[in-house]
Amino acid sequence: MGEEAKRYAVVTGANKGIGYGISKKLAMNGVVVVLTARNEKRGLDAVESLKEFGLSDFLVFHQLDVTDPPSVASLAQFIKTRFGRLDILVNNAGVPGGIVNGEDVLRKKRGEISDWNLVVRQNYELAKECVEINFVGAERVTEALLPLLQLSSSPRIVNVSSRAGALKSVPNDWARGVLSDIENLTKEKLHEVLEEFLKDYKEGSLETKKWPLAISGYTMSKAALNAYTRMLAEKFPRFRINCLCPDFCKTDLNENVGFFSIDEGAECPVRLALLPDNGPSGLFFLREEVLPF
Repeated sequence: MGEEAKRYAVVTGANKGIGYGISKKLAMNGVVVVLTARNEKRGLDAVESLKEFGLSDFLVFHQLDVTDPPSVASLAQFIKTRFGRLDILVNNAGVPGGIVNGEDVLRKKRGEISDWNLVVRQNYELAKECVEINFVGAERVTEALLPLLQLSSSPRIVNVSSRAGALKSVPNDWARGVLSDIENLTKEKLHEVLEEFLKDYKEGSLETKKWPLAISGYTMSKAALNAYTRMLAEKFPRFRINCLCPDFCKTDLNENVGFFSIDEGAECPVRLALLPDNGPSGLFFLREEVLPF
């Protein structure tokens, strides 16, 4: 396969879970994958384990901490030097924004517990970290890699989001209005919403200011990621840019109590990463289904 015919991908948070599954499936489709992880040893171990599938020629590891600008810059420089362009970016790195009890997650999904706060114990610090990783980190990586994606003949961005980030989960009218007005949305406005949310959280006024009360940081980070996806899709009509909910998969995020396997969770993001040039853009998927924002 000539260099031109090859496709190059970056998958963030890929040493385990859905990111690992996405890296495996993309490599099996002949895509050269830069598998990234915060922890170098875990990332290298992941690449080694994937080589057992005969994927040695399609995998390379690079350290990446999405919250660390020099780490992001280093990845961008590596891709520029090594490949000269990027075709696919999968923003998968994420945290739950609280302390998860897996058994209770399962009970919640079965309808035995009505309150998410009994399942995912949250606080301001964890919510702040969640926003920083799930949204700001994804945005930071995307902005750093956009110049390399623009050199691709078929650029793709896939943002791993969640149904929790649907706008109906954001009771604050102002925030919901900003996040739904895609034509006038800017990165500054997105950050303003999240800063306001965190300020109110810190002051203990989530309820009075009508912010999500359950998995608050997670909900707001994913709502912002969805809005950012739509904004980018408008800005770059040549790209195919979509977000998705991988559904309830067995990962460390929920102590491996999900209903679906990692491989099943990876199917939708991989399909979106390999979309044809006339494929959809600016949409929100759950498997084959298009969800409302």
